[in-house]
Amino acid sequence: MKLYIYQHCPFCLRVVLLRGLKRLDLPVQVLLENDVETPTRLIGRKKVPILQKADGSAMPESMDIVRYLDAQFAPPLLTAAERPEIDAWSERASGLIFRLAVPRITRGDFAELATPEARAAYIEREIRAFGDLEALLAATPEMLAELAPLLDELDDLIPPPDSALGESDIRLFPLLALLSIVKDARLPPRVATWYNTLRTRSGLDDFSAQAQ
Repeated sequence: MKLYIYQHCPFCLRVVLLRGLKRLDLPVQVLLENDVETPTRLIGRKKVPILQKADGSAMPESMDIVRYLDAQFAPPLLTAAERPEIDAWSERASGLIFRLAVPRITRGDFAELATPEARAAYIEREIRAFGDLEALLAATPEMLAELAPLLDELDDLIPPPDSALGESDIRLFPLLALLSIVKDARLPPRVATWYNTLRTRSGLDDFSAQAQ
């Protein structure tokens, strides 16, 4: 099997997190942002993550891949019940987190942006999605002020770091990982403990080394 990803992609990070937590021997290939041919050949469109299975078939959709891998490699890891309050928080906060992180990712050191053409393709895609990226950077203080009460709310919702994991945790972690590229973003205490526990257990690096 092989997993195709972008390093910055929060949906890819869901699968990469599970891979790390379960210590799966699953090769990972980072696609260039302007590589349209490979994902189109595998699943008929430009989209990641993609799991190429041992039988040669390919599976898109991050949570489908997470569920498949968790079931294929015993024992199952995701045994906790859904946490609808966590999922609702992730839905409400994701747009703001993306607007903070994306302009910084366009300037970052990521394998999918390793060529000028790939970086230009990514910047063009994100301008279509988010508009003026420089204006978003300039609005960082206002967006962080808007995010602060949401993070405080999450601090009251977050489970203990030794709790059983579920799909809600897999969806939440990548959003906090994205925030690590924002220099002035700070996680409240319980959220930081939960996040750093999962990061350590999975062996993943986040983006704090290139925070801007």
